[in-house]
Amino acid sequence: MTGVLVIGAGPAGLTAAATLARQGLDVRVVDRDEAPGGVPRSSDHPGYGVRDLRRPLTGPAYARMLAERASDAGAQIDVRTTVTDLDRGDGGAVAWLTSPSGREEVRARAVVLATGCRERPRTARLVPGTRPAGILTTGWLQRLVHLDHRSPGTRAVVVGAEHVSFSAVVTLADAGCRTVAMVTEADAHTSFAAFDVAARARYGFPLLARSRVEAIHGSDRVAGVTVVREDGARAYLECDTLVFTGDWYPENDLAVRAGLPRQRATHAPSVDAALRTPAPGILAAGNLLHPAATADACARDGAHVAAATLAWLESGAWPVEAVPLVAEAPLLWATPDLVTPGASGPVRLQTGVAANRPRLSLHQGDRTLWSGRLAYIRPTRPFAIPGRALAGADMTAPVRAVLD
Repeated sequence: MTGVLVIGAGPAGLTAAATLARQGLDVRVVDRDEAPGGVPRSSDHPGYGVRDLRRPLTGPAYARMLAERASDAGAQIDVRTTVTDLDRGDGGAVAWLTSPSGREEVRARAVVLATGCRERPRTARLVPGTRPAGILTTGWLQRLVHLDHRSPGTRAVVVGAEHVSFSAVVTLADAGCRTVAMVTEADAHTSFAAFDVAARARYGFPLLARSRVEAIHGSDRVAGVTVVREDGARAYLECDTLVFTGDWYPENDLAVRAGLPRQRATHAPSVDAALRTPAPGILAAGNLLHPAATADACARDGAHVAAATLAWLESGAWPVEAVPLVAEAPLLWATPDLVTPGASGPVRLQTGVAANRPRLSLHQGDRTLWSGRLAYIRPTRPFAIPGRALAGADMTAPVRAVLD
């Protein structure tokens, strides 16, 4: 029997594996990709590693360092390995793996789900039109350019206006493809103002707010798109590449297969502040829970979930009581979404509105557990409040997160 099976070799999974392997545990990491590292492996730009590794790195360098740390600590990392099924076991779980060497059944005392998230593709966004080549998500764009060293095209329209959307613009430029427009249904972009100003000044594209892609045109290859504004005005944009960015959803297939309770808003597995699911021995971390936070936030999740995993392996104790943590509108979701006795850790939330200096409070019945003023909140950008915010909660009633 394996001690710990970590599913997913991104920042959360690799950090969890390194932390647990240093404790002398038998740790196995599996990932379906060709190499470990997750999304940073194909994000060939700086900005990684500053807050968790205390050094500035590009995405590929960051991915290599995390993989080396896990391997040097003693974790076994198996790539090109897909977990096709997961079932709750008696104090652990059973996973079925498929790789070039065949099919394998693995029983583990603890399983850490770190499968991450992905962008919603054109089909899931129900964008009508023809089905030509040249339609990508940012993830596929980055793999195409930075891993396969291929060109996506010459003229692109980017759908979305968040952090990753500006990253897509940079990747397109690296490949010699000009961004002709960025299109968003929102009132404005949700990235940092500096990103917007710098990108549009350097690459010279318009931001079309309150607009959506109404139709895609082309036969063998994208020829253009029709964009409609909120007021009904339409425009045809000539392009040979269309990149759908953001609009994240969790890779929750295994959580569904294992019958784990899921969060109502995101459909991610329900967890408490220690990142434990209601199934003993199964934990979750990273952007599977909060699509999509930064890589260093996911890495910190990995260290946090490792502590709870170690406690489970040493004591066999698992919470049997829980009350829900409910995010009230205009908040969209909160994770953890379960409150259990004694569990602590950061609470991440997502909002549907932009605000400066808002006050957030946690209430249980007629008690205020925590209240604090935030610098700002923006849609599509998860934010965190301290783990101590839940310290005074009991098991008598749901906890409500409220923007005052």
